Order: sequence, then C-alpha cells, then structure tokens
Amino acid sequence: MEEITKIRSREEIPVEDTWATEDMYPSDEAWEAELATLEDDKALLSGFAGHLSDSAEKLLDYLINMERVDSKADLLGNYCMRKADQDTREAKYQAMSGKFMSAVVSLGAAVSFETPEILAISDETLAEFYAVCPGLERYRRYLTNLRRKKDHVLSPSEEKLLAAAGEISQAPSNTFGMFSNADLTFPDALDSQGKAHPISQGTYIACQESPDRVLRKNSFESLYHTYARFKNTAASLLDSQNKQLKFFAEARNYPNAFEASLFRTQVPTSVYRNLIDTVHKNLDKMHRYVALRKKLLGLEELHFYDIYTPLVQEADKKIPFAEAKRTVYDALAPLGEDYRKILKEGFDNRWIDVYQNVGKRSGAYSAGASVHPYVLLNYSGTLDSQFTLAHEMGHALHSYLSNKTQNPIDANYVIFVAEVASTCNEALLMEYLLGKTTDKKERAYLINHFLDQFRGTLYRQTMFAEFELNIGQMVAEGKTLTAEVLCQEYRRLNELYYGPDIVVDEEIAMEWARIPHFYYNYYVFQYATGYSAAIALSKRILKEGEPAVKDYLNFLSGGCSKTPIDLLKGAGVDMTSPEPVDQALSLFGQLLDEMEALMEG
Repeated sequence: MEEITKIRSREEIPVEDTWATEDMYPSDEAWEAELATLEDDKALLSGFAGHLSDSAEKLLDYLINMERVDSKADLLGNYCMRKADQDTREAKYQAMSGKFMSAVVSLGAAVSFETPEILAISDETLAEFYAVCPGLERYRRYLTNLRRKKDHVLSPSEEKLLAAAGEISQAPSNTFGMFSNADLTFPDALDSQGKAHPISQGTYIACQESPDRVLRKNSFESLYHTYARFKNTAASLLDSQNKQLKFFAEARNYPNAFEASLFRTQVPTSVYRNLIDTVHKNLDKMHRYVALRKKLLGLEELHFYDIYTPLVQEADKKIPFAEAKRTVYDALAPLGEDYRKILKEGFDNRWIDVYQNVGKRSGAYSAGASVHPYVLLNYSGTLDSQFTLAHEMGHALHSYLSNKTQNPIDANYVIFVAEVASTCNEALLMEYLLGKTTDKKERAYLINHFLDQFRGTLYRQTMFAEFELNIGQMVAEGKTLTAEVLCQEYRRLNELYYGPDIVVDEEIAMEWARIPHFYYNYYVFQYATGYSAAIALSKRILKEGEPAVKDYLNFLSGGCSKTPIDLLKGAGVDMTSPEPVDQALSLFGQLLDEMEALMEG
C-alpha cells in the first residue's frame, strides 16, 4: 500500500493534479453573475404559464428556452458542487451550493405548470402541432416521456407546492454528506510496529488493504466505533431519507418509492428483483470465495477486516499516477483510436482532480459538465486506484460522447446505463493485464483482484440493493428505522451473503451508516446490473472487434435518446433477462477454479 503519513491541504496539491474548474467559469464572480441571470430566465419561462397549448410555435418557443436554461443551470451546478467537493469544510462553496439549490428550486416552482399543461394537450392537438411545426420533432422523445407520467402529475397548484418542497427533500442527503465527510473525525490506527496511521474516508480502504493485520483491525474499529457513537443520528438521517421518498411517491400516486424510482428511469422493477434472485441462486460461489480467502490467508478466523487485503502480497506494488494513465490508455486500445484520442485529451487537460487533500470529498466520481467531464479521484497508488481511474474515465467518455452527439435535452443518460461504460473499461483493463503477465504470482494477484471486483460489485452492491429494498418496505409499512432495526437487518444480510466461514463482527452491523448510496434513491443495484452488462460487452468487443466496437460507441453516444433497456439491446445485451447476471457469475466461478489451481500448484 502507498504509505500515508500526512494528508495535504488543498494549497499543497500541484495545479496540474487538480481539475480545471476555470473551464466552466473563470472566477467565482463570473459564476455569481451568471447565477443572477436565472432570475430573468425564471420570469421569461413563467410567462408561458397558461399558454403552452396556444399553438405549436408557442410550445416550441417554451421548449427551446427551457432547454437553454436547463443547460445553464447544469453548468452552474457543476461549478459550485465541484468547488464544494474540493474541500467540504470551505464555507464559501457550501454557501454557493446552497444558493444554487435555492435558485433551482425557485426555478422549478416557477415552471411547475409545464407538465400539467403539456399533459392537458390532447393527442390529436399534439399530432397537429408536430405536423405544422417540424422544429417540435427535436422534443418528441421528451414530450412522449413526459406524457407517460400522466397518472402521476397533480394540479398546477399542487405541483408548485411539491416543487417548492424540493429543497427540503435534499436535507437528509445533504446532512449525511456533511456529517460523514466534514464533521466526523476518526482516531489514528496503530500498526503492528506501534506506528500511527491517520484514518479518514479516503485512507480507510488503503489501511484495510494492508498486509498488517493489526493495522487492518485497528482501522476497522476506529471507523466503526466512531460511527457507532452516532448511531441514532445516522439512523434518524436514513429514516428521514426514506420517509421523504415515501411522501413524494405517495403524493404522486405511485404504489411506493421503489416503483416511483424505477418508473422514472424506465427500468422494469423485475430487473431489480431478478438481480437479487439470480445472486441468491449463486451465493454458493460467494461462500466458496470466502472459504478460499480464509484458507489462503491461513487464518483460524476470517473477519471483515480481512476482506480487502490482497491474497498475493508479493505482487502488491505502488503504481504512480503517470504509469496508471499509460496502462489504462494501452488497455483501452480495443475501443479504437477515436475513443483513445478523447481519453488522452482528458488526461492532458486537467479533467481529473487526482489526490486526496484535507476536507476533500471521499471516493470517486465523474460529472458530465457541458464543457467537458470532471473526474474526482483520491488516487493512492494501488492497483484498485488504477482500476478506479479506468472506471471513472469510462463515465467521463460516456458523458463526452453523449453531450457531443445528442441535443442537450437528450444527452443525460440515466443511471441504469451509466455503470456499463465504466465497468467495461475495468473489464478491458483486467483482460489486458492478464494477457501481459507470464508470472504465476502476478496472475494470481490479478485474478484475486478480479474476484474482489465481483465480490465488491456484483455481490456486495446487490446486498446493498436488497437492504435498500427491505428498509424501504419497512417504511412503506409504517415502521421507523431505528439504529437497532437497521443493524439487525444489515447483520442478517451479511450473514446470508458471506456465509459460514466469516466471523460477522459486531462492528460490521454499523456499515449502513457510512454508505452514501442509500441516499441516492434505489441507485446502487445498477452497479451490479451494469457490471454484468459490462462483462458481456467486453467479451463481445474482444471477440468480434470492429462491429462490436461500433455498436458500443453508438451506445455511448446515445444519451437518453432511447430507453436504457433498448440502448443496451442495441449494444448486444438484454438486461430484462437473468442471463447477463448468470453469465457474469459463471465467470466468477471459473476464476475461483483458476485461483484455487494457481495457489495449490
């Protein structure tokens, strides 16, 4: 693992290793000036109230202005949120983000007439509008998708109230972010030599990957004992999140928050449930993996702080960021030179905020701003960090190609397809690394990493999805999510997924308290479905070459111009079937076989 002795301040990070927010706005003052223009935009758009059905030209005029204002708001939001994430303690940018959210909520309230008015237009009238005004064709998909919500749209006055309440609905998520990223501090963890290691959201996993079991145990306890001190606060936040989802779902006449969430993304609920069912049928492989890990680590008891450490320590090495970029670039050659040209542009032009600094948001993500994508990393020099780079640049190029190809109104792909592009990059990187190595230990190390990806993405994220589904059902039934209830359910699922060969530590029952995805509204299952689809697509690209690449790049350029299911079908994967998940887990079983053979040989 990369040795972490000091977490640098933002000012200590070289400029070339930070993202270029100035590509959006040259200064905070320029951002403020642009934000102020939203008031004029609000007045302009609100002037259309009561007139959307007057004529095809009037409707088109509104849609053109709405699309323009939406694009402006997107860039404004990207700037202040990227700035806030650089250092979550910086009050100025927290204030700017709050100011932006208030402006967006106010704008949303001002245009809340849009949906009810468009729904009130008869099918016959709308058909006439299309016939006399060809410019409306640009917005046909948008209008069609909006009109499918007819049963879930309220009166204009009720819509205005719900829009105004939008800012309040973000409170649990925003508070969790401040609580987990900015306010919580963790005791240093001692290693076997008595050396102290700072613990943060950014350093925790690196400590868990250490070969030093004392450090792993102490960092594990440092993190979860701290969360346990605030278990009631954490439970209250998660309970509030689920209750606000329940409120908005019921207000819009959905059976529950789960149905409301998947309706919005046009993903059948059967896909979510099929995932859980298919993974349940393959839990024997997960239990085999856990037993193999226990055996190879030579432990009498396997604990949850033993889950992340590589099984082949000798192959572990520090990977400088420059080397990681070169490797990812080479590994993605199967996607063609057009793809790699954009990838290099991102590497060379500060799309990426590379290293951790004090107060920086933990984890990693890609944000698809209109100027170019922005990628947040907390790069630590591990193999996992290298895979994270490939992952997030997959998101970045998906955004870049969709923004370049589609009109703004059709550019923003839904989350269901988002994880496909990122994970396909990871799968291609793994195949590249496995193809390059002739060393038995290095191959075993890479296969271990691949197995860990399956464990962490397909199994673990499905467990998260099941937890989210179950607690959402509890709230739907009128139950309160207390810390006791949440810990009990989370412990039960860990026992089910990990099997009999691991000690279910008391601390792991608190893990739900640190998972940000539980505030993303039935988001997390898409990591597992995306992983399964990506495995299938990467195999097709490597096997078929150019025809598969062409289909795949069309998929990346598709934005939301089709339903996510249809976009994936165009790339060669049918996610309404359990087959992609089954195939991925079959590969997991084959990798287990090879790992056992390598380690015993």
